[in-house]
Amino acid sequence: MTSAADSSLTAYGWDTDWAAAFAPYAEAGLVPGRVVRVDRGRCEVVVAATDSGPAPAVGTASDAAAFGSASESDSGSASASGSGSGSGPRAPLRTLRAETDPAAGVCTGDWVAVDPAPPAAPVVGAVLPRRTRFTRSTSSARSEGQTLAANIDLAVIAVSLAVELDLGRLERFLSLAWSSGAQPVVALTKTDLVPDITHLVADVEEAGPGASVFPVSSVSGAGLDALAGELTGRTSALLGQSGVGKSTLVNALLGEEEQASGPVRGSDGKGRHTTTARELLLLPRGGVLIDTPGLRGVGLWEANDGLSQVFAEIEELAVHCRFHDCEHHAEPDCAVLAAVETGTLSHRRFESYRKLLRESAWIASRTDARLRAELSREWRRREAAGREMYERKRGGKHRKAF
Repeated sequence: MTSAADSSLTAYGWDTDWAAAFAPYAEAGLVPGRVVRVDRGRCEVVVAATDSGPAPAVGTASDAAAFGSASESDSGSASASGSGSGSGPRAPLRTLRAETDPAAGVCTGDWVAVDPAPPAAPVVGAVLPRRTRFTRSTSSARSEGQTLAANIDLAVIAVSLAVELDLGRLERFLSLAWSSGAQPVVALTKTDLVPDITHLVADVEEAGPGASVFPVSSVSGAGLDALAGELTGRTSALLGQSGVGKSTLVNALLGEEEQASGPVRGSDGKGRHTTTARELLLLPRGGVLIDTPGLRGVGLWEANDGLSQVFAEIEELAVHCRFHDCEHHAEPDCAVLAAVETGTLSHRRFESYRKLLRESAWIASRTDARLRAELSREWRRREAAGREMYERKRGGKHRKAF
């Protein structure tokens, strides 16, 4: 039977499976909620209404401010009113950062168990296991992943047609999207600025096999109905670089000026970060959309499965190589290299595949000593092979490379 608490969160994606996962926490007196905003270490959660009315532990802005002096392992949140009809109250929460795995820290889209009546203010007691998570490698020197959105059904990658397409960057985004467990969707924005988009759409479809592609214009409204229909009833995350029109697209989908938007530079099409926090918004037709700030860097993180999906045709060619561990470098009877030579496989796509594979292996080696040692041996072997080839060309004495 659906409780009042369940009903108040249905608009945010609550279902019978989440209710089953939450059952042990309900027995302990906790209430369910979903993280709707994360900003600079602070989070907001929409919590379920109780059978007797709204959750009693709704704090005020002054309550939230008290958490500003919390210890390094704690963070607070500012209170805010719920957006959209039927939303539950948002409570200021004290949450714990994950010390061993930053990617496991509380994130927009997480379902959480909230203690509604501790001595000071509501507290996140637990984070329910995630169904999916979109994670990228951080730009820091440490080996860390940063989760941008959790429990999403669709990863919507916004790409502007107002500037030259960067298919390599798109393939990077798509690899992360497939690895997250979500279904990738590509939104080609600013179609009103391009007279003919036919060949651009074809290039994107080739770079992202299996991903749905939606050309849209937030100015004319072209394509918005089709994209909105795809998002209806699901949890989606909107991702992309600054300046691709994410905030304008969000406003068009919501039918109101929810997010601030700004102009882009004419020289390179880049824009400023008008969105500064990851925020979950209710869509008019049903479902929710997580808007994220523009991303300058998109490092791979646990993306091997995603790479196999994005470059499926290369993986299929590799089956026909002479050696099962062929690296498609200079091995004899390499089916992948043969496809590049005949033009069946584009050189750009092949080089993008090799680049992303190297990056993925390097990221993995930062936390795996055995893999790091294997990569080190392989680099030394290739260096020796290169020196031998150089000496052969120079007519020098032959030395065994390995």
